[in-house]
Amino acid sequence: MRITLIHALKHSIVPIEASFARLWPDARLMNLLDDSLSADLARDGGLTDAMTERFLRLGRYAAGTGSDAILFTCSAFGPCIEAVARAHTPMPVLKPNEAMIEQAVARGRKVGLLSTFPPTLASMPPEFPSSIELVPKLSEGAMAALDRGDRATYDRLVVEASKDLRDCDLIALAQYSMAPAAERVAEVTGRPVLTTPDSAVLKLKRMLTAGST
Repeated sequence: MRITLIHALKHSIVPIEASFARLWPDARLMNLLDDSLSADLARDGGLTDAMTERFLRLGRYAAGTGSDAILFTCSAFGPCIEAVARAHTPMPVLKPNEAMIEQAVARGRKVGLLSTFPPTLASMPPEFPSSIELVPKLSEGAMAALDRGDRATYDRLVVEASKDLRDCDLIALAQYSMAPAAERVAEVTGRPVLTTPDSAVLKLKRMLTAGST
């Protein structure tokens, strides 16, 4: 199976490839990166029609290469990704967080949503059902640390911020780049931790395996 991975941040590539290597090593991956997407979203202050059209073009390109599925790894662009999914039905087109949200809803009622990218805390909460008590938390300064190549500080800030979510049933890490800190977050909080890349890989594997049998 050929999976196109579309990224708005270069930091997402290593975590999602690591998840595929562990959970579905036979999948063939193709990476598309447009790291201006996140910068332009931050500049514009919200999603625009022009941004949606950019996503549609990325989707058309991926489909044109013969991909069996598309996985977006950028968590702040939900409506844009939904437009791509509608345009390419029935090919699986997954938002980065939808599989993790499904798992979170099945496992808890009070979910801590930890993010390092402020727009995610505006776009992602509406994707949870109203039955979930969502506790959003931003790890201040973490993304700036990662942008300057300081992975250790990034992980430390993520772990520190997670301590405010210890009264939740579980903690959901909103960015793919946060996945390497998951084990440490679980240790300091004593809570189950879900990551977007692992959840997404497992869902895609189920969908495409079922579709090929």
